[in-house]
Amino acid sequence: MAKYMSMDNLRFVLHEMLNVEELCNLPRFSEYDKDSFDILLDSVKGAADQYMYPTFRDCDHDPARFEDGKVIVHESVDTMMKQAGENGTIGMTFDYEVGGMQLPHTVEVACGHIAEAANNNLTGYTGLTNGSANLIVTFGSQELIDTYVPKMLAGKWGGTMCLTEPQAGSSLSDISTSAKLNDDGSYNIVGQKIFISGGDHEYCDNFVHLVLARIEGAPAGTKGISLFVVPKNRIQEDQSLTSNDVITAGDFQKMGQRGYCTTHLVFGEKDDCKGWLVGPENKGLKCMFQMMNAARIDVGCTAASVATAAYYASLQYAKERPQGRRILSGGVKNVEAEQTTIINHPDVRRMLLLQKSVIEGSLALLLQCSKYQDLAEHGPEDTRTQNHDLLELLTPIAKTYPSEMGRVSISNGLQIFGGYGFCTEFPLEQYYRDIRIMSLYEGTTGIQSLDLLGRKVVSKNGEAMKLLTKEMIETIKSASNYDDLKPYAEKLKEASKTLESTLMHLLQFAMNGQHERYIADATIFMELMSNVTIAWQWLKMATVAKTALVTGNMTFGSEFYENKIHTMKFYYKYELPKIFSASETLKHKDSLTILEENKAVLA
Repeated sequence: MAKYMSMDNLRFVLHEMLNVEELCNLPRFSEYDKDSFDILLDSVKGAADQYMYPTFRDCDHDPARFEDGKVIVHESVDTMMKQAGENGTIGMTFDYEVGGMQLPHTVEVACGHIAEAANNNLTGYTGLTNGSANLIVTFGSQELIDTYVPKMLAGKWGGTMCLTEPQAGSSLSDISTSAKLNDDGSYNIVGQKIFISGGDHEYCDNFVHLVLARIEGAPAGTKGISLFVVPKNRIQEDQSLTSNDVITAGDFQKMGQRGYCTTHLVFGEKDDCKGWLVGPENKGLKCMFQMMNAARIDVGCTAASVATAAYYASLQYAKERPQGRRILSGGVKNVEAEQTTIINHPDVRRMLLLQKSVIEGSLALLLQCSKYQDLAEHGPEDTRTQNHDLLELLTPIAKTYPSEMGRVSISNGLQIFGGYGFCTEFPLEQYYRDIRIMSLYEGTTGIQSLDLLGRKVVSKNGEAMKLLTKEMIETIKSASNYDDLKPYAEKLKEASKTLESTLMHLLQFAMNGQHERYIADATIFMELMSNVTIAWQWLKMATVAKTALVTGNMTFGSEFYENKIHTMKFYYKYELPKIFSASETLKHKDSLTILEENKAVLA
């Protein structure tokens, strides 16, 4: 079987870089240890090898579709839901009391990386079920928890999040789905939702939709949005199911992730759709953001995982494909010599190293964020706030960088394959199509960038940025203990100063009331800050690798650790310098995209 991810790299980040086993010192995770984490990872890898990776291409060739009023999906979805329900992986992080495994988020994301690299068309079905069940557990009544969560965690019932409407798109303040209170405490739900991932198929008996709607008389805008559990089928007294007037109107046919259905749902066409309030009235968006933030980490993980699988396909091809001859001393090719494999050509090695630097840097950041989440929720009381603030700050980056640069990474893989990369005989074209949606899921890159610059960096008077700077300084100090890493520590210090000076320049506009000017180039700021953040992760990895080489305390061979340092150097040479052009753009005096100043340009 072809390699689609690296267990060695995953374990390196988990155990040597993040020391995930130290979470076992916390009461919540006290029943686990390093060995139990590794056993779980091996179990997930075995399942991924057995039924996920072998059906990756099949899910694309036999896509989800709408036929005769039903959504048809590949039979591997059935296997996925049943297996995940039986082995408990849908409820990995849930409390024991509700049927969960009470595992750290860091381990859950690591397991997700394995599965998503194997077959990203399947993982969304269980991931959204996990997220919607978690919302019910967090904000729902005990009755709602008892009614829905056990069957969701068992994989018998699916779960979704229903936000987007045809007329509103990403502008949630404009949603029009309505909710009218009934005498029995339920609500009549009327409206439509589009782009509902995993919204319906034949392999679950019921679907539990988490729906944003507006109660009659609620305030306008996002302040008047409430959250409801709206099942596809209602449960009767004898526990049988009956229709809840939720109609699947169609399935969107997509460019990529064709095995992952994306439905159009209609609620209350016959005025017989019942929903039950989750959390307080008019606080639905605040509740839903818990799921959305988790989903953003999941999207980033999926993007990094798809790009990872594409990297290993590119690497295998480059090792096997003979073409051309090396240009050696004197600049002359020996045409009599046998062709060399393309991995020996410098430009191909450059593209492979780009892929490697993107995917491994992305995974390190995602697992770093997941550890912040574990510590924010279950760590010592006096550190929870700072870990929460770091997680909030980095979440938009952890979603966006893998989505955008993962696409660039796979594009470079297509170049390595040449014309074959464009053909369906090889998997790169599917990976390229699959990853393209990641920069759109859970808020586009533009929305994530506005969130980062407009909210997160200025939150609490920039407290999270100060915490991040402190984290970077600690990494710089550790790296500076090694002479050959000192130059890179200095480069990260310079990069962090560039980030700071650029942000201070932009903040002048906000302080002067020029808010549109402040956020006009938020996406460019996202690129700059993402680049610095990934450089930080790479210096951390290189420092851990150098320490292992110097002390001889190596879990893996010396070549593994040397490769880490080499890839860090590549990132600092080829990628990190891009921050200076981004900074120049952000500091430029001309405003070329603001409407009032450029009315005729796009006429």
